[in-house]
Amino acid sequence: MSDDVLGPGPRTRVRRLPNKAVYDEETIFAILDEARLCHVAATVHGKPVALPTLHARERHTIFLHGSPSNEVLKSVVRAGEAFVTVTLYDGLRLARSGFESSIAYRSVAAVGSAHEVVDEAEKRRVLNLFVDRVLPGRAAEIRPSNEQELRLTLVVAVSIDEASAKVSRGPTDDDDDDQSLPVWSGTVPARVVFGEPVPDTNGAMVDGGVALPASVQTLLDQQ
Repeated sequence: MSDDVLGPGPRTRVRRLPNKAVYDEETIFAILDEARLCHVAATVHGKPVALPTLHARERHTIFLHGSPSNEVLKSVVRAGEAFVTVTLYDGLRLARSGFESSIAYRSVAAVGSAHEVVDEAEKRRVLNLFVDRVLPGRAAEIRPSNEQELRLTLVVAVSIDEASAKVSRGPTDDDDDDQSLPVWSGTVPARVVFGEPVPDTNGAMVDGGVALPASVQTLLDQQ
C-alpha cells in the first residue's frame, strides 16, 4: 500500500455498502483522533471478547492501556496482533421508510501487529499522551505518574498496518415511489456537548481556592 492509503486490505475491506468506504490516511486518522473511545477485539480463553477502552494515536500507531490483569489486552499481546474499531455518532438520517432510515456515522476498523511498551521512559511519555488525548494540555497541570502507577498500567502499541473508514452522511436514500409520500424526511445532526464543570470538594479544593484550569476552560470555549 502507498504511504497515504491504508486499504483496501483483506481484513478491513468494506463489502457492505462499499460506496461508503474510505481508505486514505487523512480521513482514517481524523476519525481515530476525534473518537473518544475505541473497541478492541480478542480471543480470551477460546471465546470472542470486545472491550471498550480509551486510545491514543501517534502517526501509524494506536496506543491502548489498562490493568496488567486485563485479559483482552494480555491476549492481544500474546497474539501479537490487534483489531481496533471506533465509531462517531453524527446524528439521524430519517427516510420515508424504516428500511431506508439510518444513522449518520463515521467509523474505522484497523488491524496490525501489537506489543507491550516496556521501556519506562516511553511508557511515561505515552501515558502523558493519553492524558492530553482526553483533554489537551492536562498533562502539564497534574502530577506525573509514580512508580506504582507505572507498574499497575499495561501499555500496548498497535501498528496500523491496514485500515478502512466507512462514512454515512448526506440525504437519505428514499425509493422513487416514496418521494411523493407526505412523510418528513431529513437529517438530525448530533454532537457531544460538555456541561458546566463541577469542582471536587476534597483537599485543597475545599475552600474553592483552586481556579478552573486552562485545559478545561479551553475545552469549554471551543464548543
